[in-house]
Amino acid sequence: MQGHDRVELHGPNVDLRLSIKDRKFINACGQVNLPDGEVFTGPVEDSVDGWVRFTFPAASEGTLVEGIELHFQDGKVVKASAEKNQAHLMEMLDFDAGSRYVGEFAIGTNYQIDRFSRNILLDEKIGGSFHIALGRGYPETGNHNESGIHWDLICDLRDDSEILLDHELVYKNGKFVS
Repeated sequence: MQGHDRVELHGPNVDLRLSIKDRKFINACGQVNLPDGEVFTGPVEDSVDGWVRFTFPAASEGTLVEGIELHFQDGKVVKASAEKNQAHLMEMLDFDAGSRYVGEFAIGTNYQIDRFSRNILLDEKIGGSFHIALGRGYPETGNHNESGIHWDLICDLRDDSEILLDHELVYKNGKFVS
């Protein structure tokens, strides 16, 4: 994926576009976390546009937020809702100047992890999913978003979903195709 520019995600729970131009991808393959299994980068900070409905709950400070839907424009969350714990979602989004921007874009590649467990170190690696983290980015990827939060939100891509890279299909229904 490195060396490309535009990423598009399409499916029943996502219609999102972002730029990865000049960004470095890191393959998390068992050298830091075990179990591991994700490839991630930091998107161009003002590039995220579209919407996503996260299919798994997101835990934060002991609160489980469910049914999160976010709408992005020019990299920033401009509209947000949650089916459960909406107030907490808004607190997280309003945490600081960087909390409405995406610091990480990642694809889960561990197909041995196939269901939600409520443990983010496992869940963010679910094979066939993608996640974004609102807030702090990883400078080693090229992202310099600063925030006091780094909140991972996960969306399943295993059914009727795809990822295009510079308009070319590279991922379909939870699996890479090329």
